[in-house]
Amino acid sequence: MGFIGSILGFFGFGMGIVIGLVIGYFLFIYVLPTDVKHPDIQPLAEQDTESLQRLLPEIPLWVKNPDYDRLDWLNKMIELMWPYLDKAICKTAKGIIDPIIAEQIPPYKIESVEFQSFTLGTLPPTFPGMKVYITEEKELIMEPVIKWAANPNITIAVKAFGLKATAQVIDLQIFASPRITLKPLVPTFPCFANIYVSLMEKPHVDFGLKLLGADAMSIPGLYRFVQEIIKDQVANMYLWPKTLEVQILDPSIAMKRPVGILNVTVVKAMKLKKTDLLGLSDPYVKLKMVDEKLSSKKTAVKHKNLNPEWNEEFSFVVKDPEIQVLKFSVYDWEQVGSHEKMGVNIVPLKDLTPDEPKVLTLDLLKNLKPDDVQNEKARGQLVLEVMYKAFNDEELANGADESNKVEKAPDGTPDGGGMLVVIVHEGQDLEGKHHTNPSVRMLFRGEEKRTKVVKKNRDPRWEEEFQFVLEEPPVNDRIHVEVVSTSKRMGLRHPKEALGYVDIYLADVVNNKRINERYHLIDSKNGRLQIELQWRTAS
Repeated sequence: MGFIGSILGFFGFGMGIVIGLVIGYFLFIYVLPTDVKHPDIQPLAEQDTESLQRLLPEIPLWVKNPDYDRLDWLNKMIELMWPYLDKAICKTAKGIIDPIIAEQIPPYKIESVEFQSFTLGTLPPTFPGMKVYITEEKELIMEPVIKWAANPNITIAVKAFGLKATAQVIDLQIFASPRITLKPLVPTFPCFANIYVSLMEKPHVDFGLKLLGADAMSIPGLYRFVQEIIKDQVANMYLWPKTLEVQILDPSIAMKRPVGILNVTVVKAMKLKKTDLLGLSDPYVKLKMVDEKLSSKKTAVKHKNLNPEWNEEFSFVVKDPEIQVLKFSVYDWEQVGSHEKMGVNIVPLKDLTPDEPKVLTLDLLKNLKPDDVQNEKARGQLVLEVMYKAFNDEELANGADESNKVEKAPDGTPDGGGMLVVIVHEGQDLEGKHHTNPSVRMLFRGEEKRTKVVKKNRDPRWEEEFQFVLEEPPVNDRIHVEVVSTSKRMGLRHPKEALGYVDIYLADVVNNKRINERYHLIDSKNGRLQIELQWRTAS
Protein backbone atom coordinates (compact mmCIF):
# COMPACT_ATOMS: atom_id res chain seq x y z
CA MET A 1 0.00 0.00 0.00
CA GLY A 2 2.87 2.32 0.76
CA PHE A 3 4.35 1.82 -2.71
CA ILE A 4 1.01 2.35 -4.43
CA GLY A 5 0.37 5.48 -2.34
CA SER A 6 3.72 6.88 -3.35
CA ILE A 7 2.99 6.35 -7.04
CA LEU A 8 -0.44 7.99 -6.79
CA GLY A 9 1.05 10.87 -4.82
CA PHE A 10 3.68 11.45 -7.49
CA PHE A 11 1.14 11.49 -10.30
CA GLY A 12 -1.14 13.70 -8.26
CA PHE A 13 1.70 16.19 -7.75
CA GLY A 14 2.51 16.15 -11.47
CA MET A 15 -1.10 16.56 -12.48
CA GLY A 16 -1.44 19.43 -10.05
CA ILE A 17 1.49 21.27 -11.62
CA VAL A 18 0.12 20.80 -15.15
CA ILE A 19 -3.37 21.92 -14.16
CA GLY A 20 -1.93 24.95 -12.32
CA LEU A 21 0.14 26.01 -15.34
CA VAL A 22 -2.84 25.74 -17.71
CA ILE A 23 -5.10 27.75 -15.39
CA GLY A 24 -2.36 30.38 -14.87
CA TYR A 25 -1.83 30.69 -18.63
CA PHE A 26 -5.51 31.34 -19.34
CA LEU A 27 -5.76 33.79 -16.47
CA PHE A 28 -2.70 35.67 -17.82
CA ILE A 29 -4.19 35.82 -21.32
CA TYR A 30 -7.82 36.60 -20.62
CA VAL A 31 -7.92 38.38 -17.29
CA LEU A 32 -6.84 42.02 -17.59
CA PRO A 33 -5.67 43.95 -14.52
CA THR A 34 -7.94 46.80 -13.57
CA ASP A 35 -5.13 49.22 -12.52
CA VAL A 36 -3.47 49.42 -15.94
CA LYS A 37 -4.24 52.53 -17.96
CA HIS A 38 -3.69 53.15 -21.65
CA PRO A 39 -0.80 55.56 -22.28
CA ASP A 40 -1.79 59.13 -22.84
CA ILE A 41 -0.09 60.25 -26.05
CA GLN A 42 0.44 64.01 -26.22
CA PRO A 43 2.79 66.37 -28.08
CA LEU A 44 5.81 67.56 -26.10
CA ALA A 45 4.42 71.08 -26.02
CA GLU A 46 1.36 69.86 -24.08
CA GLN A 47 3.28 67.82 -21.49
CA ASP A 48 3.45 69.07 -17.93
CA THR A 49 6.73 69.87 -16.16
CA GLU A 50 6.94 66.56 -14.31
CA SER A 51 6.44 64.53 -17.48
CA LEU A 52 9.07 66.55 -19.33
CA GLN A 53 11.58 66.00 -16.51
CA ARG A 54 11.04 62.23 -16.80
CA LEU A 55 11.54 62.36 -20.57
CA LEU A 56 14.49 64.76 -20.51
CA PRO A 57 17.31 62.16 -20.31
CA GLU A 58 15.93 60.40 -23.39
CA ILE A 59 15.68 63.52 -25.57
CA PRO A 60 18.67 63.86 -27.96
CA LEU A 61 21.14 66.64 -27.23
CA TRP A 62 20.52 68.34 -30.56
CA VAL A 63 16.86 68.82 -29.48
CA LYS A 64 17.60 70.07 -25.95
CA ASN A 65 20.55 72.24 -26.90
CA PRO A 66 20.68 74.03 -30.28
CA ASP A 67 24.48 74.34 -29.96
CA TYR A 68 24.79 70.59 -30.56
CA ASP A 69 24.66 69.30 -34.12
CA ARG A 70 23.10 66.02 -35.25
CA LEU A 71 25.52 63.26 -36.14
CA ASP A 72 23.26 60.74 -37.79
CA TRP A 73 25.64 60.53 -40.74
CA LEU A 74 28.57 59.72 -38.46
CA ASN A 75 26.63 57.08 -36.55
CA LYS A 76 25.58 55.44 -39.80
CA MET A 77 29.12 55.49 -41.14
CA ILE A 78 30.51 53.96 -37.92
CA GLU A 79 27.79 51.32 -37.97
CA LEU A 80 28.76 50.24 -41.50
CA MET A 81 32.49 50.34 -40.77
CA TRP A 82 32.35 48.82 -37.28
CA PRO A 83 33.31 45.22 -38.22
CA TYR A 84 36.51 46.57 -39.75
CA LEU A 85 37.09 49.22 -37.09
CA ASP A 86 36.69 46.56 -34.40
CA LYS A 87 39.48 44.43 -35.86
CA ALA A 88 41.76 47.42 -36.49
CA ILE A 89 41.27 48.88 -33.00
CA CYS A 90 41.80 45.54 -31.27
CA LYS A 91 44.92 44.82 -33.31
CA THR A 92 46.38 48.25 -32.50
CA ALA A 93 45.46 47.98 -28.82
CA LYS A 94 47.08 44.55 -28.49
CA GLY A 95 50.22 45.86 -30.17
CA ILE A 96 50.41 48.64 -27.56
CA ILE A 97 49.39 46.60 -24.50
CA ASP A 98 51.47 43.43 -25.05
CA PRO A 99 54.90 45.12 -24.66
CA ILE A 100 53.68 46.98 -21.55
CA ILE A 101 52.45 43.75 -19.94
CA ALA A 102 55.67 41.92 -20.81
CA GLU A 103 57.65 44.68 -19.11
CA GLN A 104 55.50 44.87 -15.97
CA ILE A 105 54.87 41.19 -15.02
CA PRO A 106 58.41 39.94 -14.07
CA PRO A 107 58.51 41.63 -10.63
CA TYR A 108 55.26 39.85 -9.69
CA LYS A 109 56.52 36.33 -10.58
CA ILE A 110 53.84 35.98 -13.24
CA GLU A 111 54.73 33.58 -16.03
CA SER A 112 52.51 35.03 -18.75
CA VAL A 113 49.48 37.19 -19.47
CA GLU A 114 47.77 36.42 -22.77
CA PHE A 115 44.66 37.53 -24.59
CA GLN A 116 42.55 34.45 -25.37
CA SER A 117 39.99 36.62 -27.12
CA PHE A 118 39.87 40.32 -27.88
CA THR A 119 36.85 41.80 -29.63
CA LEU A 120 34.75 44.87 -28.89
CA GLY A 121 31.55 43.16 -29.97
CA THR A 122 28.95 43.98 -32.57
CA LEU A 123 27.53 47.17 -31.07
CA PRO A 124 29.37 50.36 -32.13
CA PRO A 125 29.50 53.58 -30.10
CA THR A 126 26.98 56.28 -30.92
CA PHE A 127 27.26 60.07 -30.92
CA PRO A 128 23.99 61.77 -29.88
CA GLY A 129 25.41 65.19 -30.75
CA MET A 130 28.50 67.34 -31.04
CA LYS A 131 29.29 70.97 -30.30
CA VAL A 132 31.89 72.84 -32.39
CA TYR A 133 33.59 75.98 -31.07
CA ILE A 134 34.74 78.76 -33.40
CA THR A 135 37.80 80.71 -32.27
CA GLU A 136 40.09 83.23 -33.90
CA GLU A 137 43.12 80.96 -33.54
CA LYS A 138 44.39 78.26 -35.89
CA GLU A 139 42.52 75.46 -34.15
CA LEU A 140 39.35 73.39 -34.27
CA ILE A 141 37.59 72.52 -31.00
CA MET A 142 34.91 69.80 -30.85
CA GLU A 143 32.92 68.38 -27.95
CA PRO A 144 31.19 65.14 -29.00
CA VAL A 145 29.00 63.16 -26.61
CA ILE A 146 29.79 59.42 -26.67
CA LYS A 147 27.41 56.68 -25.57
CA TRP A 148 28.55 53.11 -25.92
CA ALA A 149 26.71 50.07 -24.62
CA ALA A 150 28.97 47.32 -25.95
CA ASN A 151 29.00 43.54 -25.84
CA PRO A 152 32.76 42.88 -25.88
CA ASN A 153 34.50 39.60 -25.37
CA ILE A 154 37.87 40.32 -23.82
CA THR A 155 39.34 37.28 -22.10
CA ILE A 156 42.74 37.36 -20.40
CA ALA A 157 44.58 34.25 -19.20
CA VAL A 158 47.11 34.65 -16.39
CA LYS A 159 49.65 31.93 -15.53
CA ALA A 160 51.54 32.01 -12.25
CA PHE A 161 53.03 29.37 -9.91
CA GLY A 162 51.78 26.61 -12.19
CA LEU A 163 48.18 27.77 -11.99
CA LYS A 164 46.02 29.38 -14.66
CA ALA A 165 43.18 31.83 -14.14
CA THR A 166 41.01 33.64 -16.66
CA ALA A 167 39.19 36.96 -16.47
CA GLN A 168 36.55 38.10 -18.94
CA VAL A 169 35.24 41.64 -19.48
CA ILE A 170 31.58 41.73 -20.53
CA ASP A 171 28.70 44.19 -20.85
CA LEU A 172 30.72 47.38 -21.18
CA GLN A 173 29.01 50.78 -20.92
CA ILE A 174 30.79 54.10 -21.40
CA PHE A 175 29.25 57.57 -21.32
CA ALA A 176 31.73 60.44 -21.81
CA SER A 177 31.97 64.05 -23.00
CA PRO A 178 35.50 64.67 -24.30
CA ARG A 179 36.85 67.92 -25.74
CA ILE A 180 38.95 67.28 -28.84
CA THR A 181 41.18 70.10 -30.07
CA LEU A 182 43.03 69.94 -33.37
CA LYS A 183 45.84 72.48 -33.40
CA PRO A 184 47.70 74.12 -34.85
CA LEU A 185 46.08 73.96 -38.28
CA VAL A 186 48.82 73.62 -40.88
CA PRO A 187 49.04 73.51 -44.71
CA THR A 188 50.26 69.91 -44.65
CA PHE A 189 47.94 66.88 -44.73
CA PRO A 190 46.07 65.99 -42.50
CA CYS A 191 46.08 69.76 -41.86
CA PHE A 192 46.63 69.66 -38.07
CA ALA A 193 49.80 68.96 -36.11
CA ASN A 194 48.50 67.78 -32.71
CA ILE A 195 45.37 66.30 -31.14
CA TYR A 196 44.53 67.35 -27.57
CA VAL A 197 41.88 65.33 -25.71
CA SER A 198 40.45 66.21 -22.30
CA LEU A 199 37.28 65.20 -20.43
CA MET A 200 34.81 67.91 -19.47
CA GLU A 201 33.34 65.74 -16.68
CA LYS A 202 34.06 62.41 -15.04
CA PRO A 203 33.08 59.56 -17.38
CA HIS A 204 30.60 56.82 -16.51
CA VAL A 205 32.14 53.37 -16.97
CA ASP A 206 30.25 50.17 -16.20
CA PHE A 207 31.30 46.61 -17.01
CA GLY A 208 31.07 43.02 -15.84
CA LEU A 209 34.14 41.00 -14.84
CA LYS A 210 33.89 37.22 -14.83
CA LEU A 211 36.38 35.42 -12.61
CA LEU A 212 36.21 31.62 -12.36
CA GLY A 213 32.80 31.70 -14.05
CA ALA A 214 31.16 34.23 -11.71
CA ASP A 215 30.63 37.98 -12.12
CA ALA A 216 32.97 39.59 -9.59
CA MET A 217 31.20 42.95 -9.97
CA SER A 218 28.12 41.49 -8.24
CA ILE A 219 30.03 41.33 -4.95
CA PRO A 220 28.43 43.91 -2.62
CA GLY A 221 30.47 47.12 -2.46
CA LEU A 222 32.99 46.09 -5.14
CA TYR A 223 31.02 47.60 -8.03
CA ARG A 224 30.91 51.11 -6.51
CA PHE A 225 34.53 50.84 -5.36
CA VAL A 226 35.78 49.97 -8.87
CA GLN A 227 33.58 52.70 -10.42
CA GLU A 228 35.03 55.40 -8.18
CA ILE A 229 38.61 54.24 -8.76
CA ILE A 230 38.17 54.35 -12.54
CA LYS A 231 36.54 57.78 -12.47
CA ASP A 232 39.19 59.24 -10.16
CA GLN A 233 42.13 57.79 -12.09
CA VAL A 234 40.82 58.93 -15.46
CA ALA A 235 39.93 62.35 -14.04
CA ASN A 236 43.40 62.78 -12.56
CA MET A 237 44.94 62.21 -15.97
CA TYR A 238 42.53 63.79 -18.46
CA LEU A 239 39.88 65.92 -16.70
CA TRP A 240 40.00 69.45 -18.15
CA PRO A 241 42.29 71.44 -18.10
CA LYS A 242 44.60 68.40 -18.18
CA THR A 243 44.95 66.91 -21.65
CA LEU A 244 46.19 63.90 -23.54
CA GLU A 245 48.42 65.13 -26.36
CA VAL A 246 48.92 63.06 -29.51
CA GLN A 247 51.44 64.42 -32.01
CA ILE A 248 50.49 63.82 -35.63
CA LEU A 249 53.09 65.98 -37.37
CA ASP A 250 56.23 67.77 -36.33
CA PRO A 251 54.92 71.34 -35.86
CA SER A 252 58.20 72.95 -36.90
CA ILE A 253 58.04 71.11 -40.23
CA ALA A 254 54.28 71.13 -40.77
CA MET A 255 53.91 74.85 -40.11
CA LYS A 256 57.14 75.58 -41.95
CA ARG A 257 58.52 77.42 -38.94
CA PRO A 258 61.71 79.42 -39.43
CA VAL A 259 64.84 77.26 -39.41
CA GLY A 260 67.31 80.03 -40.19
CA ILE A 261 68.04 83.52 -41.49
CA LEU A 262 69.40 84.45 -44.92
CA ASN A 263 71.45 87.65 -44.87
CA VAL A 264 71.87 89.25 -48.30
CA THR A 265 73.98 92.26 -49.25
CA VAL A 266 73.30 93.73 -52.68
CA VAL A 267 76.80 95.00 -53.51
CA LYS A 268 76.69 96.33 -57.04
CA ALA A 269 75.71 95.75 -60.66
CA MET A 270 78.04 95.83 -63.65
CA LYS A 271 77.62 96.53 -67.33
CA LEU A 272 73.88 96.99 -67.31
CA LYS A 273 72.26 97.64 -70.66
CA LYS A 274 70.47 100.96 -70.91
CA THR A 275 66.77 100.86 -71.64
CA ASP A 276 66.15 104.59 -72.07
CA LEU A 277 66.63 105.94 -75.59
CA LEU A 278 67.62 109.42 -74.46
CA GLY A 279 69.88 108.61 -71.53
CA LEU A 280 71.14 106.15 -68.95
CA SER A 281 68.94 103.82 -66.89
CA ASP A 282 67.82 104.30 -63.28
CA PRO A 283 68.28 100.79 -61.83
CA TYR A 284 67.09 99.29 -58.54
CA VAL A 285 66.86 95.68 -57.30
CA LYS A 286 63.83 93.78 -55.97
CA LEU A 287 64.45 90.69 -53.83
CA LYS A 288 61.85 88.11 -52.87
CA MET A 289 61.79 84.63 -51.41
CA VAL A 290 59.84 82.52 -53.91
CA ASP A 291 56.53 81.03 -52.63
CA GLU A 292 56.41 83.48 -49.70
CA LYS A 293 53.41 85.78 -49.30
CA LEU A 294 55.57 88.63 -48.03
CA SER A 295 56.08 91.57 -50.32
CA SER A 296 59.39 92.09 -52.13
CA LYS A 297 62.25 94.11 -50.65
CA LYS A 298 63.80 96.88 -52.71
CA THR A 299 67.07 98.74 -52.89
CA ALA A 300 67.38 102.45 -53.51
CA VAL A 301 67.18 103.78 -57.06
CA LYS A 302 70.53 104.78 -58.60
CA HIS A 303 69.75 107.42 -61.18
CA LYS A 304 71.57 107.48 -64.54
CA ASN A 305 74.03 104.72 -63.69
CA LEU A 306 74.82 101.48 -65.52
CA ASN A 307 77.37 100.34 -62.90
CA PRO A 308 75.56 101.20 -59.66
CA GLU A 309 76.77 100.36 -56.16
CA TRP A 310 74.28 99.81 -53.34
CA ASN A 311 75.91 97.87 -50.46
CA GLU A 312 72.45 97.47 -48.90
CA GLU A 313 71.70 94.62 -46.47
CA PHE A 314 68.51 92.56 -46.25
CA SER A 315 67.38 89.61 -44.13
CA PHE A 316 64.95 86.83 -45.05
CA VAL A 317 63.36 84.18 -42.86
CA VAL A 318 64.17 80.67 -44.11
CA LYS A 319 61.61 77.90 -43.56
CA ASP A 320 62.80 75.16 -45.92
CA PRO A 321 66.31 75.62 -47.34
CA GLU A 322 65.99 72.51 -49.49
CA ILE A 323 63.32 73.99 -51.74
CA GLN A 324 63.32 77.75 -51.14
CA VAL A 325 64.83 80.08 -53.73
CA LEU A 326 65.84 83.73 -53.52
CA LYS A 327 64.76 85.62 -56.63
CA PHE A 328 66.17 89.00 -57.55
CA SER A 329 65.12 91.29 -60.38
CA VAL A 330 66.76 94.47 -61.65
CA TYR A 331 64.35 97.18 -62.84
CA ASP A 332 64.73 100.52 -64.57
CA TRP A 333 62.77 103.07 -62.56
CA GLU A 334 60.35 105.23 -64.53
CA GLN A 335 58.68 108.34 -63.19
CA VAL A 336 55.66 107.75 -65.42
CA GLY A 337 54.38 104.33 -66.41
CA SER A 338 55.52 100.84 -65.42
CA HIS A 339 59.12 100.05 -64.54
CA GLU A 340 60.97 98.03 -67.15
CA LYS A 341 62.66 94.79 -66.12
CA MET A 342 66.36 94.71 -67.00
CA GLY A 343 67.16 91.17 -65.89
CA VAL A 344 66.41 88.41 -63.41
CA ASN A 345 68.10 85.42 -61.72
CA ILE A 346 67.76 83.16 -58.68
CA VAL A 347 69.86 81.76 -55.84
CA PRO A 348 68.76 78.26 -54.63
CA LEU A 349 69.30 78.07 -50.87
CA LYS A 350 70.30 74.40 -51.06
CA ASP A 351 73.53 75.55 -52.80
CA LEU A 352 74.58 77.56 -49.72
CA THR A 353 76.65 76.15 -46.86
CA PRO A 354 75.33 77.25 -43.43
CA ASP A 355 77.40 79.92 -41.62
CA GLU A 356 79.72 80.30 -44.62
CA PRO A 357 79.75 83.75 -46.34
CA LYS A 358 79.66 83.57 -50.10
CA VAL A 359 80.16 86.19 -52.83
CA LEU A 360 78.11 85.55 -55.98
CA THR A 361 78.49 87.23 -59.34
CA LEU A 362 75.40 86.31 -61.33
CA ASP A 363 74.49 87.02 -64.93
CA LEU A 364 71.17 88.74 -65.54
CA LEU A 365 68.73 86.76 -67.69
CA LYS A 366 65.72 87.74 -69.72
CA ASN A 367 63.59 85.14 -67.90
CA LEU A 368 63.96 81.92 -65.91
CA LYS A 369 63.23 79.58 -68.81
CA PRO A 370 66.39 77.45 -69.21
CA ASP A 371 66.04 76.89 -72.96
CA ASP A 372 65.13 80.43 -74.01
CA VAL A 373 67.65 81.76 -76.56
CA GLN A 374 67.06 85.32 -75.30
CA ASN A 375 69.03 84.43 -72.16
CA GLU A 376 72.20 84.14 -74.24
CA LYS A 377 72.28 87.91 -74.73
CA ALA A 378 74.46 89.81 -72.21
CA ARG A 379 72.39 91.99 -69.85
CA GLY A 380 74.92 92.74 -67.16
CA GLN A 381 75.83 91.16 -63.83
CA LEU A 382 74.84 91.54 -60.19
CA VAL A 383 77.19 90.99 -57.24
CA LEU A 384 75.70 89.65 -53.99
CA GLU A 385 77.10 88.63 -50.64
CA VAL A 386 74.97 85.94 -49.01
CA MET A 387 75.18 83.92 -45.81
CA TYR A 388 72.66 81.41 -44.48
CA LYS A 389 72.60 81.15 -40.68
CA ALA A 390 70.77 78.03 -39.44
CA PHE A 391 69.11 78.04 -36.03
CA ASN A 392 70.50 75.62 -33.46
CA ASP A 393 68.43 72.85 -31.85
CA GLU A 394 67.57 74.95 -28.80
CA GLU A 395 66.27 77.82 -30.92
CA LEU A 396 64.20 75.42 -33.02
CA ALA A 397 62.72 73.77 -29.92
CA ASN A 398 61.79 77.11 -28.38
CA GLY A 399 60.18 78.21 -31.62
CA ALA A 400 58.01 75.08 -31.81
CA ASP A 401 56.62 75.16 -28.28
CA GLU A 402 53.56 77.31 -28.92
CA SER A 403 51.75 77.87 -32.19
CA ASN A 404 50.81 81.39 -31.07
CA LYS A 405 54.26 82.39 -29.85
CA VAL A 406 55.54 85.63 -31.37
CA GLU A 407 58.77 85.19 -33.31
CA LYS A 408 61.76 87.43 -32.79
CA ALA A 409 62.48 90.19 -35.23
CA PRO A 410 65.23 89.35 -37.74
CA ASP A 411 68.78 90.61 -37.48
CA GLY A 412 69.13 94.23 -38.52
CA THR A 413 66.04 95.40 -36.64
CA PRO A 414 66.72 98.82 -35.05
CA ASP A 415 67.70 98.77 -31.36
CA GLY A 416 64.77 99.93 -29.25
CA GLY A 417 62.42 99.43 -32.19
CA GLY A 418 60.99 96.34 -33.80
CA MET A 419 58.80 94.92 -36.52
CA LEU A 420 55.04 95.38 -36.72
CA VAL A 421 53.52 92.36 -38.45
CA VAL A 422 49.98 92.57 -39.83
CA ILE A 423 48.32 89.32 -40.89
CA VAL A 424 45.02 89.74 -42.74
CA HIS A 425 43.13 86.49 -42.25
CA GLU A 426 39.59 86.78 -43.59
CA GLY A 427 36.47 88.85 -43.98
CA GLN A 428 32.81 88.08 -43.33
CA ASP A 429 29.54 89.46 -44.67
CA LEU A 430 31.23 91.97 -46.96
CA GLU A 431 28.79 93.33 -49.50
CA GLY A 432 28.95 96.14 -52.04
CA LYS A 433 26.06 97.86 -53.76
CA HIS A 434 27.33 97.21 -57.27
CA HIS A 435 30.02 94.49 -56.94
CA THR A 436 31.88 92.55 -54.25
CA ASN A 437 35.51 91.94 -55.24
CA PRO A 438 37.16 92.76 -51.91
CA SER A 439 40.76 93.57 -51.12
CA VAL A 440 42.29 95.12 -48.00
CA ARG A 441 44.23 98.38 -48.05
CA MET A 442 46.41 99.41 -45.09
CA LEU A 443 47.84 102.86 -44.35
CA PHE A 444 50.48 103.26 -41.67
CA ARG A 445 52.85 106.21 -41.29
CA GLY A 446 52.43 107.17 -44.93
CA GLU A 447 53.16 103.64 -46.20
CA GLU A 448 50.47 101.73 -48.08
CA LYS A 449 50.12 97.97 -48.46
CA ARG A 450 47.43 95.92 -50.18
CA THR A 451 46.20 92.36 -50.30
CA LYS A 452 45.19 90.57 -53.45
CA VAL A 453 41.66 90.96 -54.86
CA VAL A 454 39.22 88.09 -54.22
CA LYS A 455 36.56 88.15 -56.92
CA LYS A 456 32.85 87.73 -56.21
CA ASN A 457 33.18 86.67 -52.59
CA ARG A 458 31.40 88.03 -49.51
CA ASP A 459 33.51 85.89 -47.15
CA PRO A 460 37.03 86.17 -48.59
CA ARG A 461 40.10 84.56 -47.05
CA TRP A 462 43.46 86.23 -47.69
CA GLU A 463 45.98 84.88 -45.13
CA GLU A 464 48.51 87.51 -46.21
CA GLU A 465 51.27 88.93 -44.02
CA PHE A 466 52.77 92.44 -44.12
CA GLN A 467 55.68 93.91 -42.20
CA PHE A 468 56.63 97.41 -41.05
CA VAL A 469 60.12 97.95 -39.58
CA LEU A 470 60.00 100.75 -36.99
CA GLU A 471 62.63 102.70 -35.08
CA GLU A 472 60.49 102.79 -31.92
CA PRO A 473 57.38 101.05 -30.53
CA PRO A 474 54.15 102.46 -32.04
CA VAL A 475 52.44 103.06 -28.68
CA ASN A 476 50.75 106.28 -29.87
CA ASP A 477 50.01 105.18 -33.42
CA ARG A 478 47.11 103.58 -35.19
CA ILE A 479 46.82 101.72 -38.46
CA HIS A 480 44.01 102.47 -40.90
CA VAL A 481 42.54 99.36 -42.53
CA GLU A 482 39.85 99.54 -45.18
CA VAL A 483 38.15 97.03 -47.45
CA VAL A 484 37.70 98.07 -51.06
CA SER A 485 35.86 96.39 -53.90
CA THR A 486 37.17 96.99 -57.43
CA SER A 487 35.86 95.99 -60.81
CA LYS A 488 37.51 96.18 -64.24
CA ARG A 489 34.32 95.86 -66.26
CA MET A 490 34.19 98.41 -69.05
CA GLY A 491 31.50 101.06 -68.81
CA LEU A 492 30.80 100.47 -65.11
CA ARG A 493 29.86 103.71 -63.35
CA HIS A 494 31.28 102.59 -60.00
CA PRO A 495 34.59 100.80 -60.67
CA LYS A 496 35.68 101.26 -57.03
CA GLU A 497 33.57 100.94 -53.92
CA ALA A 498 34.36 101.18 -50.18
CA LEU A 499 33.07 98.24 -48.09
CA GLY A 500 34.05 99.59 -44.65
CA TYR A 501 37.06 100.53 -42.57
CA VAL A 502 38.51 100.33 -39.06
CA ASP A 503 41.26 102.22 -37.21
CA ILE A 504 43.27 99.97 -34.88
CA TYR A 505 45.26 101.54 -32.05
CA LEU A 506 48.57 99.76 -31.55
CA ALA A 507 49.29 100.32 -27.84
CA ASP A 508 47.71 96.95 -26.94
CA VAL A 509 49.81 95.20 -29.59
CA VAL A 510 53.03 96.58 -28.11
CA ASN A 511 52.02 95.65 -24.54
CA ASN A 512 50.68 92.16 -25.33
CA LYS A 513 53.04 91.33 -28.24
CA ARG A 514 50.13 89.78 -30.13
CA ILE A 515 46.39 90.30 -30.64
CA ASN A 516 44.07 88.40 -32.96
CA GLU A 517 40.59 89.87 -33.21
CA ARG A 518 37.59 90.17 -35.49
CA TYR A 519 36.73 93.84 -36.06
CA HIS A 520 33.33 95.22 -37.07
CA LEU A 521 33.82 97.55 -40.02
CA ILE A 522 32.61 101.13 -39.87
CA ASP A 523 30.27 102.18 -42.72
CA SER A 524 29.36 98.53 -43.30
CA LYS A 525 26.07 96.85 -42.42
CA ASN A 526 27.44 93.54 -41.10
CA GLY A 527 31.00 93.38 -42.42
CA ARG A 528 33.76 92.02 -40.19
CA LEU A 529 37.49 91.61 -40.69
CA GLN A 530 39.81 89.26 -38.79
CA ILE A 531 43.29 90.73 -38.36
CA GLU A 532 46.25 89.47 -36.36
CA LEU A 533 48.86 91.98 -35.17
CA GLN A 534 52.29 91.13 -33.76
CA TRP A 535 55.02 93.29 -32.30
CA ARG A 536 58.37 91.55 -32.76
CA THR A 537 61.58 92.75 -31.16
CA ALA A 538 65.12 91.43 -31.28
CA SER A 539 65.07 90.46 -27.58
